[in-house]
Order: sequence, then C-alpha cells, then structure tokens
Amino acid sequence: MTTLGYFNSLRELGGARRILEEEVQNTIKGYGARRRVGADLDLFQDRTTFTEVMELTSRVPTNKVADARERLGCAFYARGRVDCAIATNMISVGLDISRLGLMVVLGQPKSTSEYIQATSRVGRLEMKPGLVVTLLNLNRPRDRSHYERFRHYHESFYRAVEVGSVTPFSARALDRGFAGAMVAFARHTEPALTPPSGAERLHDVRTRLEQRLIALFEERLRHQPIDDPNELDERLRGIRDRVVDLLDAWTYVAAEYAEAGATVKYQEYEPRSAQPLLRGMLEQTFESPQHRKFRANRSLRDVEPVVQLLLKELSGADVEEGA
Repeated sequence: MTTLGYFNSLRELGGARRILEEEVQNTIKGYGARRRVGADLDLFQDRTTFTEVMELTSRVPTNKVADARERLGCAFYARGRVDCAIATNMISVGLDISRLGLMVVLGQPKSTSEYIQATSRVGRLEMKPGLVVTLLNLNRPRDRSHYERFRHYHESFYRAVEVGSVTPFSARALDRGFAGAMVAFARHTEPALTPPSGAERLHDVRTRLEQRLIALFEERLRHQPIDDPNELDERLRGIRDRVVDLLDAWTYVAAEYAEAGATVKYQEYEPRSAQPLLRGMLEQTFESPQHRKFRANRSLRDVEPVVQLLLKELSGADVEEGA
C-alpha cells in the first residue's frame, strides 16, 4: 500500500511532488464523496486523506534518513504510515524494507546497474513479490529505445551492466574511501574501540591494531589482479604508510580534543555529546590537517564538491591587453 517513486533527477522529482501534494490529494477527496447507485457507503470513504509525501534525496538531512526508514516499515494501518515516497538514486543501495512491493520508475535510469539496484528495492521476500511499473517518455530517444525492446532487454539486462569505474586500491580510490574503511575495521575488530566513546582509546590498542590492520589490507590487496611484482610491492608499501599515518593522525586528534577538555566520538550523529572523528567529505573547515585526513563519505557515488563557473565578458580593451 506504499508507492515508491524513482526519478532520474531532482527537477523531475520536484514536479511530481507538486502533483502528489495537490492534484492527487484533491482527487482522493473527490473519490471519498462518490457512491454507487443505491449504495449507502462508498468504497473510498476512509481514504479522504493522503499522508505527507516522503522524499529520499540528497536534499534530506542525513539525521532524518533513519526516521524515513522507520516510517517506510510501518504497515498500512499503523500510525505514521507512508502512502507515497519519492526518491532518486539515493535508494539504489542500503534500503532493505521487505514490505515495499510497488515501485514506479519514471524514465529509464541512466545506467543498467542503477536500474537493477533501484528496482530491487521492492519484492525482497520470496513470498511477497514486487511490482515495478516503468513509465517511459516517448519524446526521449533512450526511453523509446528501451520501450521498443522492453522484453528482450529485461530478459538479458545483466549482460548490459556497465563495468565499474573505480580501480581497487588506486591512489584516488584510497583518498576517498580508505579513512572510513580503516576506522570501520578498527571499530569492529577491537572491542575496546566499538562504543562511540572508544574513539578515545586508540592508545590502549595501537600496536596490536596497527599490525592487524596492515595484515588485513595487505591480504585484500594481494587478491587484486596485479601481475607486476614491483607494482604490488609499491602498493603494499603505500598501504602500510597510510595505516601508520592515519593512526598517528587519530592519536593526534584525540590528544588535541583531550587537551581542550573535549571528548571524541566516531561520527556526528552518534548519541553522545562529543567531537566527531569522522568528518563529511565536503566539509571545508578543519582545525588542523590531521582532522582533514578523516573525511569519510557515506557513498562513493557523489563525493565531489560543486564546481561554480564564473563567466566574465571581456571588453575590447581586455582582449587587446591579453593578446
């Protein structure tokens, strides 16, 4: 009884939200007043209201995502239920709610892998199948192409999945994801570090943890298809250096906060009044370069800051001077 709408862009999602909040609600109220000939009660008498439209996009603060997941898990008759949720590719991974059974996909997603990931959010239980309704735009060549070969595409779309664009253990991939992965492994492998307050106890387990982390990442790196022994040795050294450097920075951050009379937790949204170790990938202000090393993103998909273009119209004098 909850419809999950999937959109390719925020612009299209915004237009649909306006329709849901105005036209759909007015239509439902109109149905509530209809009756069959000779009937005392109508079929829609209890559906005179439409719950607030839930949005799952990058515009929603992270601390409200948990509340959205909880509400989506509410049954149709429960308080706080959701009639309609609209989302972008934010739901492609991590949204595992078994009761969701209906998705409307507006426009063919930009990639096949995204299409598979998004539509798999419904019908996640064998005994509760899901229905995906795809609405394609006749005026878009790509949508029309998928419509014309709809059955063939769905019978064989796994062969059209795009190759991943991230090279494992490359320098830029490590820049984006290594700090978060290392802190996560440390927190899971050392019981003393597991609670939010465990971020302050690194010095108690530093030696043992360093050896364990290096061995863990080296093992994963050795499973990568690297044929050149020199390249493998170079990457192994890079991994060791990164682990040691981040543990040194972690120790520095904890000591700096302790000197200022503050405590440390892992992330901003943990329920404890303390300073976070992990910072947002797009944050601009840091107390020191050591704090900057712990930028961690919740998704490896969109982590680049927005680029602003400043256009300057050159006059004739400026062009001559530049020449």
